[in-house]
Amino acid sequence: MQVSTCLSTRDNGQKWSAIAGMLYRMTQLLRPDGLVQSPAFTHVAVVPPGATTIYVGGQNAVDGTGALVGGDDPAAQTKQVMTNLKIALAAAGATVHDLVMVTILLVDGVDLNAAYPVAAAELAGATPPVVAARVAGLGVQGALLEVSAVAAVTA
Repeated sequence: MQVSTCLSTRDNGQKWSAIAGMLYRMTQLLRPDGLVQSPAFTHVAVVPPGATTIYVGGQNAVDGTGALVGGDDPAAQTKQVMTNLKIALAAAGATVHDLVMVTILLVDGVDLNAAYPVAAAELAGATPPVVAARVAGLGVQGALLEVSAVAAVTA
């Protein structure tokens, strides 16, 4: 089984006193044997005791004024969605490296191959568990995708 660890940066750069303490505070992302091994995602996230859980509601491709960004371009909409996700995470003191679950809703017919490279680049190597589903439509007219997420940070 492959095990990755995510170390929260919520401590604002202060050093922890011992490696054991660091390991105790780290979220583990697991790729168990017997399940498909993908560099894009993990299957299991184990959040340590005492971590703060952050829930990010559905983010779609709207800017700060509520205007849809990207038109019919899945890559452009994905860029805005990921920007919104990072803004939401930052508001709670988290980054994409603190993600423990991501849910992606794609409108039927959207080209996942156009959206994926943009999302992968914005995740900057983070590989949280992912759920993806195709849907008939989303709440924002013209939105092609929506992302919600869960993150965990430690003090």
